[in-house]
Amino acid sequence: MNPASPASSAALPTSAAVAVIGAGAMGAGIAQLAAVAGHPVWLHDRRAGAAEVAIAGIRTQLAKLVEKKKLSAEQFDAASAALKPATALEDLREAKLVVEAIVEDLEAKRGLFAALEALLGPDAILASNTSSLSITAIAAKLKRPERLVGMHFFNPAPLMALVEVIAGLATDAALAATVFATAERWGKTPVHARSTPGFIVNRVARPYYAEALRLLQEGVADVATLDAVMRESGGFRMGPFELMDMIGHDVNYAVTRSVFDAYYGDPRFQPSLLQLELVQAGYLGRKSGRGFYDYREGATKAAPASLAPQPRPARIELTIADPLAAALAKRLDASGSLLALTMADASDGRIATVDGVALFASDGRSATARAAALGIGEVVVIDLMLDAATAKRAAIAVAAQSPPAALVAITGLLQAAGFAVSQLADSPGLAVLRTVAMLANEASDAVHQQVCNAAAVDIAMRGGVGYPIGPLEWAARIGARTVLAVLDNLTRHYGEPRYRASPRLRQQVLASSTSAHSRETKHE
Repeated sequence: MNPASPASSAALPTSAAVAVIGAGAMGAGIAQLAAVAGHPVWLHDRRAGAAEVAIAGIRTQLAKLVEKKKLSAEQFDAASAALKPATALEDLREAKLVVEAIVEDLEAKRGLFAALEALLGPDAILASNTSSLSITAIAAKLKRPERLVGMHFFNPAPLMALVEVIAGLATDAALAATVFATAERWGKTPVHARSTPGFIVNRVARPYYAEALRLLQEGVADVATLDAVMRESGGFRMGPFELMDMIGHDVNYAVTRSVFDAYYGDPRFQPSLLQLELVQAGYLGRKSGRGFYDYREGATKAAPASLAPQPRPARIELTIADPLAAALAKRLDASGSLLALTMADASDGRIATVDGVALFASDGRSATARAAALGIGEVVVIDLMLDAATAKRAAIAVAAQSPPAALVAITGLLQAAGFAVSQLADSPGLAVLRTVAMLANEASDAVHQQVCNAAAVDIAMRGGVGYPIGPLEWAARIGARTVLAVLDNLTRHYGEPRYRASPRLRQQVLASSTSAHSRETKHE
């Protein structure tokens, strides 16, 4: 099946019974969704009494929704009545859709689906909620592998919008389209994907963790500062270390290792020794009380490092037509700090000149490399922001050639514009820019390898992990040429294939260059 062009189909009727196998948090969440959507729902777990406990928990959650006026009393009564525990697999024989949410073990899933295939009617759909295992491999030993599809929800299932509908090599396209339409009827945002390691989200999201871990290992900044930069400058809902602590390092490391192994050791997915050490120590994050942060009672919450207040610079020149310079001008105006501000042209790409110090947007080179290439000594680079007009924090790095006054001048400018300022060690691409470039590159490569289409990857990353905008949308905003330059600069700096550009991204830049040249030729 081509995930870019699924067959159209109607959703399962609400009269169709849905069975969920596995009464853990994920299984219970899926059962809740199906019941609220109006289906009769059977919940089964091999642990005695687990289904009954889960159903009681679901009803408690539904009652809370009624209290918040997000669910009517009638809907509560109907959904509560629709939920039934199943003590044995045989109780599920009338189900038209079975969603498996058991342990992430290939043989366990294969055994379960073989038993279901022998039990259920020929028109019943078999769906796996696996987050990492191959749908093709799970289906391989079925008599009719075409009836198995991936239906990957995100935790907590009632709240997270995304459902990845995953087609294995044998999956029937019409069946996948029915599951897609059913997920839409349940109020979800589904996307089609091909069964490849990590599918969309768990593959494309790897750089969000990997780049943060590398920056920490290189001493670029501490955990709290890097998290604050990604939230307050990059616009992400949670910083990478907060997010890993919430997910659990055992889970997050296992997914990274799974994708790394599945891609035969591709360095883009290389696990981190820092995270492995946490796993080995039992510092698994929130659930164990310690991870990158300390959650134990009485522990002091780590705070990001912000530079001390500095005086407003005597002379500020902002570059005409530069978007970041324009945002700075508006912020300075709002704060009443436009004294001694002038606008000027700049041929070297600088954003501003402040008391003789040049401020540049990062392009994937270190500030030191930028200063050496320009032959000037006073250079500071600033990290990418999602929205410079509203960002709360700015991250900067200072070239090794620069005197201490350079940091003071640029810090004074940014503080006058209302930013908290964090100084990072001089690392190429800083934090937000290199992370966004790698996310966009991985998203582009997923499309290039036909895992999904371009629209699906942005929908998936917004709905599955709550990114402020999709990685391809972000690449379009800052320009594919900029993303490619950042990746090429990182490759030159590290000398590693980890930062190699996706062929699709490079092709886009070449195509746009040719189009621009053609337009210029026509005007001559």
